Amino acid sequence: MDVGLQMVFATYGWDNVSDQQAWDEELALARLAADSGFDVLWSVEHHFNDYSFCPDNLQLMAYLAAVCPNIDLGTAAVILPWNDPLRVAERAIVVDMLSKGRLRLGMGRGLARREFHAFRGTMDESRGRFDEAAAMIVKALQTGFIEGDGPFYKQPRTELRPRPYKPIDGRVYAVASSEDSVVSAAKLNARMVMFADRPWPMRMPMIEKHRQLIKELHGTPPLAPLLADFCICTPTMDGAEELARKYMGKFVESNFYHYELLGEHFSQVKGYDAYAQKIALAKEIGMDGIVSAFLQAAVWGTPEHILKMFEERRAIVGEFELATSFRFGGTPFKLAEDGLKLYAKEVLPVLHSWKTDAVTARAAE
Repeated sequence: MDVGLQMVFATYGWDNVSDQQAWDEELALARLAADSGFDVLWSVEHHFNDYSFCPDNLQLMAYLAAVCPNIDLGTAAVILPWNDPLRVAERAIVVDMLSKGRLRLGMGRGLARREFHAFRGTMDESRGRFDEAAAMIVKALQTGFIEGDGPFYKQPRTELRPRPYKPIDGRVYAVASSEDSVVSAAKLNARMVMFADRPWPMRMPMIEKHRQLIKELHGTPPLAPLLADFCICTPTMDGAEELARKYMGKFVESNFYHYELLGEHFSQVKGYDAYAQKIALAKEIGMDGIVSAFLQAAVWGTPEHILKMFEERRAIVGEFELATSFRFGGTPFKLAEDGLKLYAKEVLPVLHSWKTDAVTARAAE
C-alpha cells in the first residue's frame, strides 16, 4: 500500500502558536516522514484562515523536492478556480523537473465561500472552471502544449518551456466528495481523493460509481482511491479514544467553522447539493454524532488497533492509498511526532506489505 503524509498547516485549536511555528513543525514532520519510509508528502491549498494556510502547495513542493530527495511530492489539492490553468501547468512542470518526475498532481474545485470571495470568484462557477481548467492542464502535461476555448479560459495554443519532464499519466488525482466531482475525476482518469470523515459504507456508492465510470470511459481498471486520513497513534489504548475524540473533535469544529457547514448557502449553490445533504445529517445527529462518525472513519489507538481498523476499511473499500495527517485540531507537536514515529515503525511496514496497483506498477518500472 502507498502511504503518504498530509500536511495541513493550521493553528485552529492551538494556543499561542505563531504561523511560523506551525510551518516549522509541519515541515519537521514532513522531513521525519521522508526519513521514515513514507512514500509521498501531500499538502493542501488553503488561504487566509487558521483552519489551514498553505497558499501555494506547488511552491512548497519545489522546496521539498530539494530537502527530501527520496520521496514523492503531491498536491491534495491545487484549487483550480483560484489559479490560472496556464500557471498551474508551468509550475507543475517545474516541480516535476526539479524532482525528476516525483510530482503527483491533485486538483480540486474548492468549497469555502470565504476563500472564493477573497479571490473575487463565485461558487456557482466552480464546477465549470474546474472541468475546463483540469482538462487543459492534464493535456498540457501530456503534450507540452496548452490551449483552451471554453467559456472561462480563452487560452491561445502555447508551447510550455521547460517541456514536461515526463507525461503525467497515472499521477493525476482529483478531490471527489460529491457526485458531479466523481464524474469529473473519472473523465480525467484521475484517482479520486476522499476524506476520512464518515463511516466508509456511506462512501461506497461514490467509490463504486468512479470505478464503473473509469471502466466505461477509459476501458482500464480503476486506480485505488487516495483517502485523506487522520491519525492519533499511541503506545497503549489507555486514554487513546479520549485523545482522538478531543483532537478529531476540534478538527471537526474547525471544518464546520471554515466551510460554514451549518449555513444555508450550499442548498442554493449549483453543484454543492451533496453538502446540503451532509448538513441536514449534521443537524439531525448533532456535533457529538458527527464526531463519533469521524472516529469510525479515521484511525486511532495502538498500532494493532489501527491495523485492525485498516483491515476493516479494506474489507469495505478494497485497495486504497493513504494521505495521513498526524497534526490537526490542536494536536500537540510531541504527540504528533511520537505518533508518526510509532506508526512508521509498526504500522507502515505492514501497510507496505499490502500490495496495491501503484506499488506493483512502481516495482515493475
